[in-house]
Amino acid sequence: MLIRRDDDGTVATLTLDSPDTGNAISVAMAEELASRASEVAGDPAIRSVLLSANGRFFCVGGDVKAIGAAGDTVGALLDSITAPLHAAIATFLHMEKPLVVAVNGPVAGGGLGLALVGDIVLAATSAHFSMAYTGIGFSPDGASTWLLPRLIGLRRSQELALLNRRLSSDEAASIGLITRVVPDAELPSESCSVAAALANGPVGAHAAIRRLLLSSGDLSPEHQMEAEAHNVRSQAIGAEGQEGVAAFTQKRKPDFLAAGRAG
Repeated sequence: MLIRRDDDGTVATLTLDSPDTGNAISVAMAEELASRASEVAGDPAIRSVLLSANGRFFCVGGDVKAIGAAGDTVGALLDSITAPLHAAIATFLHMEKPLVVAVNGPVAGGGLGLALVGDIVLAATSAHFSMAYTGIGFSPDGASTWLLPRLIGLRRSQELALLNRRLSSDEAASIGLITRVVPDAELPSESCSVAAALANGPVGAHAAIRRLLLSSGDLSPEHQMEAEAHNVRSQAIGAEGQEGVAAFTQKRKPDFLAAGRAG
């Protein structure tokens, strides 16, 4: 098992668990990741997902040793890796629940897309980030060319992709690549705390926020506002919105878990 799943109430934690390889993305790991992503996305008991990794590295990217040994079959091998990897990332992007990523160590190559796909990305102080592709004569994958310009702009993305510059976790936070930096020893508890807070929140609103933010780069302002109006109306007449407004007027903490069960 290369992707471990552990559930704590309404939070599912997926852990990249191949520390001896630096959590390199092999065919088997990519396939397991796609399967696990689909599993948690479709589990109605799960209200938020935490993606983490075991070992010194978060993910070093593709399995370069296997790629080097593939010879004339390298194209087919890469297809076998990128297809499930991209399916997993697409699932994480579009699922109806938020994703927290805990980046425990260095990230490179295909691991970058996995690290950045989260709604909240917490990185250990010791983590660092690089695209790495041009070092072996490759172009990027793992949705990094879609995620990076949206997160940090075209100019910074060009520099990272073309010059393969490494970013410390502090610099990554300063330019908006990640959410914030957490001391190494505190990363597990802090990431679990954030995932739990999201799980206790209004998951319908979270899903709407995710959809609206994803569409914001493609729609005109008028069409985006139409989408906003539709979603806020749906939330207002639904169980979560009713509970949130009632709690506000009654000066108490809303119980979105109960509202979710009622809805």
